[in-house]
Amino acid sequence: MKPAPFDYRRPDTVDAAIAALAGSGGFAKALGGGQSLGPMLNLRLAQPAELIDLRGIAALSECREESASVQLGAGITHAQIEDGTIPDPSRGLMPWVARGIAYRAVRNRGTLGGSLVHADPAADWINVMALLDASCIVAGPRGQREIAQRDWMAGAFTTALTDDEVLLAVRIARLGPGARWSYYKVNRKPGEFAEAICAFVDDAAQGRRRAVIGAIDGPPFVIADAGALIDRWDETLAHHHLCVAGLEPGTYEYQLHAVALRRAAAALAVFTGEGA
Repeated sequence: MKPAPFDYRRPDTVDAAIAALAGSGGFAKALGGGQSLGPMLNLRLAQPAELIDLRGIAALSECREESASVQLGAGITHAQIEDGTIPDPSRGLMPWVARGIAYRAVRNRGTLGGSLVHADPAADWINVMALLDASCIVAGPRGQREIAQRDWMAGAFTTALTDDEVLLAVRIARLGPGARWSYYKVNRKPGEFAEAICAFVDDAAQGRRRAVIGAIDGPPFVIADAGALIDRWDETLAHHHLCVAGLEPGTYEYQLHAVALRRAAAALAVFTGEGA
């Protein structure tokens, strides 16, 4: 199939993009890497009157390093994260995850911001950013604001971003030198979206011992204090968290996530700094 007719704009500044979105009356769509929106346009699942191509805005590909955090522009590609050409606040977690996203052709064009705005529950970055407790910096006609990751995703394919706002960057706190992490994804073959995602980060020196249960019906389920599972695997406690995440015992989905959570915890226990 081919897309329904639409007008096309390629602004070169954030302000111009915001003006275009604000002037569309809610009938425009912003284009990041196009790896999700492109197929949706072809299938006519999305039929915007106007397409605002953000790829010409250099500011969206900038990075800013601060003492305690790194700010990554929304236009940073998966491939840039994979290749380590941009700062990594996660001590290897993000490059490891990036290598497992779809295929290299997709990673060359797909963007961090595009994935977060699309907000597919089975996508990698929406779960990793929840694990790392990142925040999203957005701008619109009313100015700039920063949205905590816990408030970013309202539901499947739904975020706190309004129709006239642009995601500028993601702020991620640096993990400490002794931090450990693990990330376990269940998918039938490379390139497919995950059927289950579970991950841990253990940065005890900074008081961050978190876990995430992802690829569920809605936003990732974050275990803000996962110390008990990290220090000693507890099947009963794991079952409790899986149930609170909305997974029904005895179902296929429950079993997949139970295995993913157990394997993520096991990988964390033998963390070597080279991926889990």
